[in-house]
Amino acid sequence: MATFDRSDDLRGATFVDVDLTGARFRGAELSGVVMRGVEIGGADVDAPWLPHADFFRVNGVDVIPLVEAELDRRFPGRELRRAGDPEGLRAAWHALERTWEATTARAAALPPGAVDVSVDGEWSFAQTLRHLVMATDTWLRRAVLGVAQPYHPIGQTDHGYALDGNDPSVFSAVAPPYDEVLEVRAGRQAMVRELLATVTPDELAVERRNPWAPEHPETTLSCLHVILEEEWEHHRYAVRDLAVIEARG
Repeated sequence: MATFDRSDDLRGATFVDVDLTGARFRGAELSGVVMRGVEIGGADVDAPWLPHADFFRVNGVDVIPLVEAELDRRFPGRELRRAGDPEGLRAAWHALERTWEATTARAAALPPGAVDVSVDGEWSFAQTLRHLVMATDTWLRRAVLGVAQPYHPIGQTDHGYALDGNDPSVFSAVAPPYDEVLEVRAGRQAMVRELLATVTPDELAVERRNPWAPEHPETTLSCLHVILEEEWEHHRYAVRDLAVIEARG
């Protein structure tokens, strides 16, 4: 099976009467793609940045509002992730912590080793928690608090981290014990909670440096919004894969 990566330029390509049955697109840029007269039954699209798109039409219907409403229904508290004031942010984080507490308990009820199981090549539950440690380190410790070396070694990077010129050596090459993951994860959650307990509207408006794109200024508020979005998106992935593991028995 052919594999295309970032070294292949397929921008503007036209595919006519081709068979893409079972093809997988991971981390691909598909903005502006137009499909006409396609057979798309059984397709599974996951686009975490969908809410920020201008539109995503299926048969002439913009489905973004429908998808967002359904996700908010499935995950109570998710609708608070764009809160703009201290009280709203505290409520949003409280809802997230309660949600993750229940999901972590669900994972703990699975057979030993299940938290390290990968479904369809995705991160395991333990790796997901490790990535959220890294996300908090990036957007809270680095962007908001200005910590020079903000990263805990158990953090989990994504596949593009090193390709984008970042140094992965600060992260452990060996998977840590799950108990340690839980401990560090709890500490990072507490950091967010403690910041939100005292943050003021003026502090939310303070300009910050975007850790990945310095040319795009952020604020304390926008950094917190990134953390909230990371948390909800990866929670969605986690419960999706936990359901598969549970179904396997």
